[in-house]
Amino acid sequence: MKNGECGMITSLVYRGNKFSALNPAPETLAAVREEPGALLWVDLSNPTDEEIKFILDSTFHFHPLAIEDCVSDAPVPKVEMYDDCMHLVMHAVTCDDEELFKTNEIDLFVGRNFLVSYHRAPQPVIESVLERMSKTSSALVRGPDRFAHTILDGMVDGYKPFLETLRLQVEGLAQRVIQRIDAEELFPRIVALRKQLSQLRQIVRPQRAVALELAQGKNRYIRNVMLPYMRDLEEELGRIETQAASLSDQLILSFRIFLNKTNHEANAGIRVMTAITALTFPTILIGGWYGMNFLDDMPELKMRYGYLCAAVAALLGTVGVWIFMRCKKWL
Repeated sequence: MKNGECGMITSLVYRGNKFSALNPAPETLAAVREEPGALLWVDLSNPTDEEIKFILDSTFHFHPLAIEDCVSDAPVPKVEMYDDCMHLVMHAVTCDDEELFKTNEIDLFVGRNFLVSYHRAPQPVIESVLERMSKTSSALVRGPDRFAHTILDGMVDGYKPFLETLRLQVEGLAQRVIQRIDAEELFPRIVALRKQLSQLRQIVRPQRAVALELAQGKNRYIRNVMLPYMRDLEEELGRIETQAASLSDQLILSFRIFLNKTNHEANAGIRVMTAITALTFPTILIGGWYGMNFLDDMPELKMRYGYLCAAVAALLGTVGVWIFMRCKKWL
């Protein structure tokens, strides 16, 4: 293993389909590549500019456009064919401390007898495969497309824990909506979850298209024996995309439930206030009538039982309105 100033280069050499050497001298990689029956895997993890130029340009002579795509961020996964290799741009998922969705680019150059992997951020799936393959000297290796599939398969598996985390967050939010949650807390969480689900679908969909292209048997660097494995990758990515869409729909449904619940509570409050107003209407009407300053022209005020009659009328009016509203099921 060769350590650069900031990066790391790991090289595995196979001869006769069996592991032969770990991290040979970098100067010998070009010769190993031309050696009959040899298979070479070179992994570049956060390499320096000198290491990039030495491996990608001087040793493997990749096309300048492929090198440019490799060292610069490519937001969309893709597959490009060149004369001596196939260039894959894929994205692995990671979560930060706040469990927000992030992706790290992985570039794979698949040739007739070599695989070159490039990534700036540490990739546990690549590190795991490198460690396993460098310690199992008896393991048979059939081709660079097998290496590429192993990396892609681990990358796809890495999406599943993150998708499960999103599922738990969406279900927890739905439970909170049924119980009680404030709008000030709900809206930011819905926006954040919707953004992550949208980003997940946007990155999974083109990767699914890449896997489908690899599974069609039209690529000379993917052997026919590997086509079922590539189809399995496409199906797994399809399931992830479908689940992400389902979670997005569930999130919208939770938001609609919240709005309906809020509207229902608001309508219930308005109904109560309307009922109170209606119940007090007879008393207000009678009190307002007799509260006018027309004493000389209102002889009923001088009746012996005038106050009692007004009170009874107000009470009977209130009871009558209450009975009416109960019959209409407004109360």
